[in-house]
Amino acid sequence: MEINKNYEPQKIEKKWYRFWLDKGYFTPDIDLDSKPYTILIPPPNVTGILHMGHVLNNTLQDVMIRYKRMTGIPTLWIPGVDHAGIATQNVVERELAKEGKTRHDIGREALIDRVWKWKEEKGNRIIEQLKQLGCSCDWTRQRFTMDEGLSDAVQEVFISLYDKGLIYKGKRIINWCPRCVTALANDEVEYEQSAGHLWHIKYPLAIPCIVNSKKIDYLTVATTRPETLLGDTALAVNPNDDRYKDLIGKTVKLPLTDREIPIIADDYVDMEFGSGCVKITPAHDPNDYEVGLRHNLDQLLIMDEHGIMNKTAGKEFNGLNRFDCRIKIVKMLEEKQLIDFIEDHDHSVGQCYRCDTVIEPYLSDQWFVKMKPLAKRAIEVVKTGNIKFQPERWTKVYYHWMENVRDWCISRQIWWGHRIPAYYCESCHKLIVAKEAPDICPDCGNDKFRQDEDVLDTWFSSWLWPFSTMGWPRKTPELEYFLPTNLLITEPGIIYLWVARMIMSTLEFMDKIPFDTVLLHGMVLDDEGKKMSKSLGNSPDPIHIIEEYGADALRFSMIFNTPKGQDSCYSNSILETGRNFANKIWNAYRFIMMNVEQIGDIPSSIINSGLNPDQMELADKWIYSRLNQVIMEVTKHLENLRMNDAASILMDFIWKEFCSWYLELSKDRIYNQNDIEGQLTAKYVLLDVFQTSMRLLQPFMPFISEEIWQGIKTHFPLKSESIIIADFPQSDPQKIEENIDKDMLLIQNAIVAIRNLRKQVNLNPGKEIDIAIKLADNEQIELFKIYGNYFTKLARVKNLNLSTNLTKPASSIASVVQNIEIYLPLEGLIDLSKEKEKLLKQYSKLEKELQVINSKLHNEKFLTNAPEQIVEKERDKFEEIKIKVNKTAALINDLK
Repeated sequence: MEINKNYEPQKIEKKWYRFWLDKGYFTPDIDLDSKPYTILIPPPNVTGILHMGHVLNNTLQDVMIRYKRMTGIPTLWIPGVDHAGIATQNVVERELAKEGKTRHDIGREALIDRVWKWKEEKGNRIIEQLKQLGCSCDWTRQRFTMDEGLSDAVQEVFISLYDKGLIYKGKRIINWCPRCVTALANDEVEYEQSAGHLWHIKYPLAIPCIVNSKKIDYLTVATTRPETLLGDTALAVNPNDDRYKDLIGKTVKLPLTDREIPIIADDYVDMEFGSGCVKITPAHDPNDYEVGLRHNLDQLLIMDEHGIMNKTAGKEFNGLNRFDCRIKIVKMLEEKQLIDFIEDHDHSVGQCYRCDTVIEPYLSDQWFVKMKPLAKRAIEVVKTGNIKFQPERWTKVYYHWMENVRDWCISRQIWWGHRIPAYYCESCHKLIVAKEAPDICPDCGNDKFRQDEDVLDTWFSSWLWPFSTMGWPRKTPELEYFLPTNLLITEPGIIYLWVARMIMSTLEFMDKIPFDTVLLHGMVLDDEGKKMSKSLGNSPDPIHIIEEYGADALRFSMIFNTPKGQDSCYSNSILETGRNFANKIWNAYRFIMMNVEQIGDIPSSIINSGLNPDQMELADKWIYSRLNQVIMEVTKHLENLRMNDAASILMDFIWKEFCSWYLELSKDRIYNQNDIEGQLTAKYVLLDVFQTSMRLLQPFMPFISEEIWQGIKTHFPLKSESIIIADFPQSDPQKIEENIDKDMLLIQNAIVAIRNLRKQVNLNPGKEIDIAIKLADNEQIELFKIYGNYFTKLARVKNLNLSTNLTKPASSIASVVQNIEIYLPLEGLIDLSKEKEKLLKQYSKLEKELQVINSKLHNEKFLTNAPEQIVEKERDKFEEIKIKVNKTAALINDLK
C-alpha cells in the first residue's frame, strides 16, 4: 500500500466529503421504533463568511451529531441560512451606491430582485465553507428564512397572534437607526461607553418668582443631548420636592424659541439626581414619552428619519444633521449666557448593531408583539427542568430577561424581508390582517387596498426556526418525529434575541418545547483577550487555515482549546496542537501499515473470537485495559457536552500511550520473523486498538480518521462502509484490569526514571547501560524479569540486576519510584574524575550566582526602588538556581 510520507489533508478532505454526500450518510430515515437525535443550526446570515466563532460553534455541533450518528440512532442536523434583512439590504445598497443610485431611484420591486440575484450568486458561500469544515448537516433539508415554506409560516404566525390580540400597531418611542432608516428592537442596540458632556442649561421663568424669600429667575436642567431641547414640551419636578412646590403650574421660556412650556409634577423625577428638575421631550425619549402621556403633553418630532432637523425644530435649525445642530445650539446658548456650566460625562451610548450609527430614540408608528403572555410558559418549562441551560449560570440570565420582558418591536422600515401581511382600505382606511389583499372592504365596499410598507424583524422568522424548518404549518412526519429537538448550541449574546423567543413561539404554536438542552459557549478571543473582529484586523480567515493546516487540525485545536462554556483564546500557536496530533497519527498509521502488510493474514479464529489471554503479554492487556477506560471516559464527557475533556483524553491516549508506549514495545514482535504467533498477535492488537481509536476520534477529526480506517480495512475485518456510520466503541468492563494497569505503570515509571538518570550525566542515547533495582518483593522481581526486554527497548538497558536486598553500588546515581530504588552505576560509562571536576565547577558557578541574587534580595535600596515584577523575577530565579545547586550537590555526592 502506497502511503504518503507526510500527511497532506488537502488530498483527502474533499474526497471523503464527496463520498459521504454521495452515500447520503447525513440524511436520516424516520424510524418510529427509535428515538432520534436532532440539532438545529443557528442559521448564519446569508451575507456571512466563515469566522472563528462559526468554526467553534459548528464544530461543537458536528462533534455531537457525528457521535450520536455512530450510536445507531437516526440523527438529524438541520442547516439553513438567515435572510438578514438590514445586513443584506445594506450590501446591495452599497453596490447601488457605486452606480450612483439609491434604492428609491430603482424602487422596491427592483431592489428586491437585485437582492435575490445577489443571494443566488453569493449567498451560498458560507454553506460551502461549512462543508469545507466537515459539517455533516442534512443538506437535503437546507432552509432559507425567505423561502416559500418559511414565509408561509411567518404569515400564519403573524395573523394568529394578531387575531389573539398579541400583535398590535401603535405609536411608541423606539430605537431608530438614521443610517439604516429603520426601527431596532432593544436587543439589537449595542452599548458602548463614550466620553461626552453634560450641559447644564438655564430655562428662564416666564415670570420670576420668590421662593423661600429668594428670587428665582431660572431653573437649571442637565442634558447630554442639547439638540432635543427644541422638542421639549415641559419641565418636570418631583411633587415631594420642597424646592419646587411653589413653581408647579408656572411656565418657563424654552431657550432659543418663542415658546413657553409648563412646569409639571411627576413621581418619575429623581429628587437626588442633578438639580432635581428634568426636561421632557415626549417624541425623543422613552421615559419622557410616558410622562407626556400622563400629562397630555404635545409630542413634537423635531427630526426626520435620517436624523436631520425638520421644520418643527425651527427655521434656524431646519436641515442640519443632529450633531451639527447640537454644536450650533450650544454655541447660541453660550452667546445668550444660558449655559450654567458644562461637565465631562462618561455615558453609555446606544449604537446600531449593524452599522454602529448612534441610535436615536424616535416616536414612530410600529408593530409590536405582547411578550408577557408568551413568557409565562417559557419561564415555567425552564423552572421544571424540561429545558436546561448549560452552564447552569445562564439560567438566571434567562429568568431576569423573561421576568422583565418588554413588548417586541417587530416592524422594520426596509424593503428586504417578510412584508407585514396587513392591508389598508384606500377609502375608509380600515386595517385588515390577511395573507392576501381582500377583494372588498367589509366596512365601505371599496376594492382598493394598500399593503403596509414595513417588513418584519429578521428575528421574527428566526424565532419559528424549530418548527418552520420541519414544514409547519403543514402537519409533516418530520414535525411529529424530530420535534422537540435535543440540543441547541449557541453563544450567550442571543439568549434574548433568539433562544428565549424560540421557546415562546414553539410552546405557543406546537405546544412543545423546541429543545431540551441549550449549550452556551463563549466567544473566540485573540491572544490579547480581545474579541475577534474584521475591523480590528485580528480575525483570521478559517478557509486559509483549512487550506494550510487542514480542517481536522483546525477542528481539533478549537475543541481542545475551549473548556465547556468558557471563552476560547485563539492564536496561530494553538493550531500546532491539531496539526502535530494529525502528523503523529499519520506517522503511526504509516509505520503500522508498512509493517503489518509484511506479516501473514490474521487467523479466522482470532478474527471470530479475539485473542486468547495466553497469547497476550503485559503491554497487550494494558493497552486494551486503557482503551476501554478511555472509551468510558470519552463517552461520559460527550454525553455531558464536555467536548474539550473528551478531546484531551483521546489525544493523551493515542499519542502518549498507544504511540509512545505500545507502538514502541510492539516493534520487537513485529520485526521478529522467527515468532509468527507473536507477529500476528502484535498485528491484531495494533490494528484493533488503532481502528477503535479512529472511531473514537471520528467526531473530532473525521477526515483523517476515515482515511486511516479505510486503510486498516484492507488488513482487518471491518463491516461498515464508512467510519461515520460504524459503531461508536463501547467499553468492555471485563477488559479493564487494575492489576495489569498497576504492573505496567510501575514498569513505565521505572523506564522514565532510568531515562532521566541517563540525562543527568548526558549519556549518548544509543549507549547501553547496566541498571540495578532494589525491589519490594519477589512478585516485582518476577515481573521485571519477564518484561526485561521493555527496559532494553525503551531505556537501552543491557543488564538488569534485580534484588530485594540490594545495596547501592559504588559511584552510582539513584532514583526512587513508588516502593523501588533504581541505581545507574557510572563506573566505565563516564570518566568519573572529569565528571566530578565538571560538576564541582558547575556547583561553584551556581553558588556564586546564588550569592549575587541573595545580595540583591537583601538590598533595601533594590527592594524599594525596583518594580515589583523585577523583584519577583529575582525571587523566582533564586529558587530555580537553589534547586540546581541541591541537585548538583547530590550528583557530586553520588560520585564518591
